[in-house]
Amino acid sequence: MGSILIVTEIQNGQIREASFELANIAQGVAEASGRDVKSLVLGQDVASLADDFSKRGGGTVYTAEHESLANYGAEAYSAAIRAAIEASGADLVLISNTPSGWDVAPRIAAALDAAFISDCFAVTAEGGSLTFKRRVFNGKLDASLSVAADQVIATVQPGAAKPFEGSTSGSVEKLDVALDPASFRSRFVQIKQAESKGVDLSKADVIVSGGRGVGDPEKFQEVIQPLADALGGAMGASRPVVDAGWLPHEYQVGSSGQVVSPKLYVACGISGAIQHLVGMKSSNYIIAINKDPDAPIFEVANLGVVADLFEIVPALTKALQSAKG
Repeated sequence: MGSILIVTEIQNGQIREASFELANIAQGVAEASGRDVKSLVLGQDVASLADDFSKRGGGTVYTAEHESLANYGAEAYSAAIRAAIEASGADLVLISNTPSGWDVAPRIAAALDAAFISDCFAVTAEGGSLTFKRRVFNGKLDASLSVAADQVIATVQPGAAKPFEGSTSGSVEKLDVALDPASFRSRFVQIKQAESKGVDLSKADVIVSGGRGVGDPEKFQEVIQPLADALGGAMGASRPVVDAGWLPHEYQVGSSGQVVSPKLYVACGISGAIQHLVGMKSSNYIIAINKDPDAPIFEVANLGVVADLFEIVPALTKALQSAKG
């Protein structure tokens, strides 16, 4: 039996919450399969972070420290992760499904001739057998996958599991990784953050979001924004809307946009792909309006309305405006 290796991520000097979510998944798989949990913390001056992670589900934590690991670089990170896999004897490697995870995970899988499964929202074990669950066909179906390979690299959607909340006894070990920056074909230049335009959905108490079902960008201003205004809230959107250029990225709710937890979330014409669900499912109360009765959004909704949003939303807006006088 192999072990589980968690590849952590550091953001703004702290281990990301998504890494603690991986620890929760890893602990569950370890308990069911008898595997050991091990982790990798890579960067510069990360000893204290590694010690903390070892006590919060990380198990044996390897630290890889080098100036080339201070910021993400595909070649340096790949080398460190491969060294950690060799040291840990891992047959399951868990990486967050983030921009850096998207980049490095398939590189590792290809280099090791390992199986690769992306966008998982659950990983379970029965005996030594592993099962990976992910959404397919634009979130309309859930697929359960197993692999025949000896090793599997899996990326897990941030928000798909709760962070590990217990305490564990672990240890920290230094991992020596030979890195030659002169041989790298790419180098880190800078992190360029998008200019804030005043849309901070993470602080909104009420969010009314529209999806591809809204139809066109003009309808967001004609239908979605008026309801948001009537409720005293903000307007949001799903990723396909932003990808189509209907609204700027700062309106996007989801794992690659803003993760929100308002008191009220109204989803209009949103099917409910896992990328969107993990960004809003912690909302206190969720209302979903969709013509498709089988839309995944209804699985997390407190109230589901199977109807044409162009009939329901304007009527609701008018009723709210009337009630306010």
